[in-house]
Amino acid sequence: MKRILFFIFCLSATLFAGNAQSSKVTSILEILDTATGRRTVVKEFPSRIEAPNWTPDGKWLVYNSGGKLYKLSPERAGEPEEIYTGFATRCNNDHVISADGKHIAISHGTKEDGRSRIYTLPFEGGIPTLLTPLAPSYLHGWTPDKKYLAYCADRKGNFDVYIIPAEGGEEIRLTTAEGLDDGPEYSPCGDYIWFNSVRSGLMQVWRMKADGSEQTQMTFDETRNSWFPHISPDGKSIVYIAYKKGDVSPGDHPANKNVELLFMSAEGGEPKVIASLFGGQGTINVNSWAPDSKRFAFVSYRID
Repeated sequence: MKRILFFIFCLSATLFAGNAQSSKVTSILEILDTATGRRTVVKEFPSRIEAPNWTPDGKWLVYNSGGKLYKLSPERAGEPEEIYTGFATRCNNDHVISADGKHIAISHGTKEDGRSRIYTLPFEGGIPTLLTPLAPSYLHGWTPDKKYLAYCADRKGNFDVYIIPAEGGEEIRLTTAEGLDDGPEYSPCGDYIWFNSVRSGLMQVWRMKADGSEQTQMTFDETRNSWFPHISPDGKSIVYIAYKKGDVSPGDHPANKNVELLFMSAEGGEPKVIASLFGGQGTINVNSWAPDSKRFAFVSYRID
């Protein structure tokens, strides 16, 4: 399953990185226009990059690669600039930018045990501040008012959605269903949290109130496992990634698979496929909508 096999994933990533030199893995950072379906390549990389964020001012795309964070312009993609994260050099693909663009929160595998914990730091770089002493914790959401962060965490053998005050404090558990609940992300109004859950048998998209009440299934797709719902800044649209049923276990989202990106109304309804690509882990783990709510960024891959 997605989180339980974290160390196996790390080993697999290491082996993949070793093979990448001979396999020539190419990461393709793209932008998709939801109105036209047009895909535009921002930049190709001769290595693995993951999980683009689009900054609220529209100036930067932020991604992780090799345990570090980088930014580059979506309009004039020159050489990427590293975001200084101090000791945090094992950043994974769970990173979120605050609504005002002044801070970034990261998930970093600590040196002591390799398990992911959540930190915050200034967007321009700095020394991270620890928020979650307990591990593993995988960041996915930040309230518009910057008061709380939402994340997936394993506590006593079950992965659930938790929140924690951004200034530090006790974590609060929001879900209790057996199996994996993951990918919690706040709506722009702050009233809802979107997430994905395997509780129905296949991975599906769910929504709940910010206090954990009214947990409601939003997709009912019997042909796909649906992950990481991302809501547009205007609160009207959702984009998520899906694996075909039978291609992966419902609680797993590996790299190097044929996947689809789907689009649906935030009110629910029938989703539609807007892109098919080779990707998976790293493609769209975190919210990557443009401020105009018309475009979003993602990563596809090519193995030669």
